[in-house]
Amino acid sequence: MNTEERQLAEMLHRVTPEPPRGVTVEDVAFRLASEPGRKPRPGRGPLWHRVFRGGHGWTPVLAALSVFAIAGASAGIATVATSHHSRGGAPSDGTPPATASVSGSPSPAQTSAGQPLRVAGGTWGAELINRESFNQGSLASSGDALFAVGDGSLTRIDLATGAVRRTTPYHPPLLSRPVIVGNTAWAVSSYSGGNIVLQGYDTSTLARLATVPVPAIGGVSSRAAGVLAAGPDGKLYVAAGDTVATVDPAARQVTHRIYLTAGRATSVAVSPDGSKLYVGVAPSGSFRLLTYDLATDRVAASSRMSASGGNLLATAGGVWGTTGSGMSEWVWFAPGSNLARSFRVSQGAGGGLVSLPAYSGGVVWVGGTHELVCASPATGKALARTSIPADHNSVEYFDSPIALSSGHAYALYQDEAAQLAGVASLTPPAACSG
Repeated sequence: MNTEERQLAEMLHRVTPEPPRGVTVEDVAFRLASEPGRKPRPGRGPLWHRVFRGGHGWTPVLAALSVFAIAGASAGIATVATSHHSRGGAPSDGTPPATASVSGSPSPAQTSAGQPLRVAGGTWGAELINRESFNQGSLASSGDALFAVGDGSLTRIDLATGAVRRTTPYHPPLLSRPVIVGNTAWAVSSYSGGNIVLQGYDTSTLARLATVPVPAIGGVSSRAAGVLAAGPDGKLYVAAGDTVATVDPAARQVTHRIYLTAGRATSVAVSPDGSKLYVGVAPSGSFRLLTYDLATDRVAASSRMSASGGNLLATAGGVWGTTGSGMSEWVWFAPGSNLARSFRVSQGAGGGLVSLPAYSGGVVWVGGTHELVCASPATGKALARTSIPADHNSVEYFDSPIALSSGHAYALYQDEAAQLAGVASLTPPAACSG
């Protein structure tokens, strides 16, 4: 071959390269392992957000699943199993069967919020109306909007479309859902040592309206969970170390304190009539529930359980809270605030996920990884319940729903196997109407 022929052959090779080799799982694993200090790509957060327990954050990490998820995305492999999300037959609770398959559908990041997607075998008619990932236990509602926390921001979600309308920077220091008082959403922005700070945001624009420091006398509890509550008079109550502080949102300052003698406050709740304050403390690995008469600031009752406790909620019939063992958590109800009579309400959540009680629409809602429950606020007994199916041996998770006057309920939803997360719209049975 002469020089001209060799040059021609090289030119032809450049314009007709060899077909590219397919990306393999091994290639992705090798690249991930060989990039020191590799940081995650900015944008959507992980499906399973940080959960705060006892003041210490933790994040479940499955490295092998991450490698397979990235490799599958590189090869364009569909991650949603049609056999699960379009299974035939009606669920045992009478919910209609799923009517749409998600096989071949775009990835969550590519699908618009305006296209509802049936999930979880049609559990209470569940449909995703939003494909964003939010922190567990962070859902609240006001008017025609939902509020949730995720990816370092407080988010306002429009119910008509499921679209995110407003966001504002917010980094929660612990598990404590926003509290809505009038046209203001209040959230805990700092909770450590003797320092507590509340931030107030306009519910329409999410503009910051107020910053209220609440000094924690004696320092905050390391087991704090559910530290902010509102009374029927619009006052805010904060678990503030050896005290419970009362904050007047209009004056934007602490106006009163109840001093505790049994330990540091871990959680607070106010009775619906505003006459009683319920305070959780955690001495020596147990949990103690104190009932204060708000007219006199005196202890009216006290009871104890030999387990952890937190995330208090007060209704007409008593007090609700959470406890757990290992990686599981469930909700209990104490009639008349007496822990000696308390009983378990639902199967709760496994895998380190949270199961919190939420009062909305006249009933108490409890989510988790096993079942959805709506319960009587007077007796704590379930009014209706339905199981949550697993997705190919991977758990599906519904956060505790929030019910609105439209007859629908809304919950945060996650399915790691299908790489789905977002806000789900539910149509509960008539028994949950309150």
